[in-house]
This record gives sequence, C-alpha cells and structure tokens, in this order.
Amino acid sequence: MADDIENMDPPAEDAGQISEDDWAAAMAEQTIADDGSAATAQPADIFPSFSAPLGQGGIMNELDMILDIPVQITVELGRTKITIKNLLQLAHGSVVELDAMAGEPMDVLVNGTLIAQGEVVVVNDKFGIRLTDIITPSERMRKLNR
Repeated sequence: MADDIENMDPPAEDAGQISEDDWAAAMAEQTIADDGSAATAQPADIFPSFSAPLGQGGIMNELDMILDIPVQITVELGRTKITIKNLLQLAHGSVVELDAMAGEPMDVLVNGTLIAQGEVVVVNDKFGIRLTDIITPSERMRKLNR
C-alpha cells in the first residue's frame, strides 16, 4: 500500500507544493557541489564592483549614490546634570548652568559623532558656527579609547 501512495499523483490542492522529485533533484545538485566535481558557483552580479579603477569612474560614481543621504548635525553648547526636583522647578526665565565656559569652542556632532569644533557666529540674525578644528579619524579613535 505504501507503494501505491508514492506513485499516486498529488491532489490538485497540493500542486503548488514541492514534490519529492524536486527535492531529490535539489539534493543531487547539492551533492555534486559538495564533491567539487561540478564547476564552482559564480557570484551573481547583483552589487557593483568597487575594484574598478578611479579613472573609469569606479569608486567616485559609487560615492555619488550616498551624497543625498541626510545626516543630523548638532552643535553642543555644553552639558549639565540636575535632579528631577530641580528640573521640575524650571520656569520661564530660569537659567541652567552648563559645564562649558564662555568663549570655549562648541562641539559639532554628525549623527552623534564629534567631527569638529567651532565658534558661534551670527549671520543675518541667525546663529551659525565657524569651524575652527576638524577632528581627524585618528583623534576620534583616541577619544573613544579613553
């Protein structure tokens, strides 16, 4: 009776399922690939190669893809810690003391990472920051190791 079940055609509702023959074929392909007797699989050309020389527009064209990604720039004047009690007592006109001194350079952060320092300027009635020091990647790594 088991032979009768194996030789029966699948019902119409199972037509979308994978048959035992499909599984057997897939396993045979896997065995050939594992033995190394078949040609090695080649990677699909889904992602562009970064190995193209610069003169042929390789890496520079690839970098053009990320130039329109928005990032958050933050200028930090200073920080402080206060208790919740003092926080709840803040009102219009309250002054919060920060740990930064007047005249100190302000930190410029991109997506939360310090990248520069600068001084506050006013241009056309708007605040801005004039960069005075750019943080190099090696300096950033040193600050992370502290």
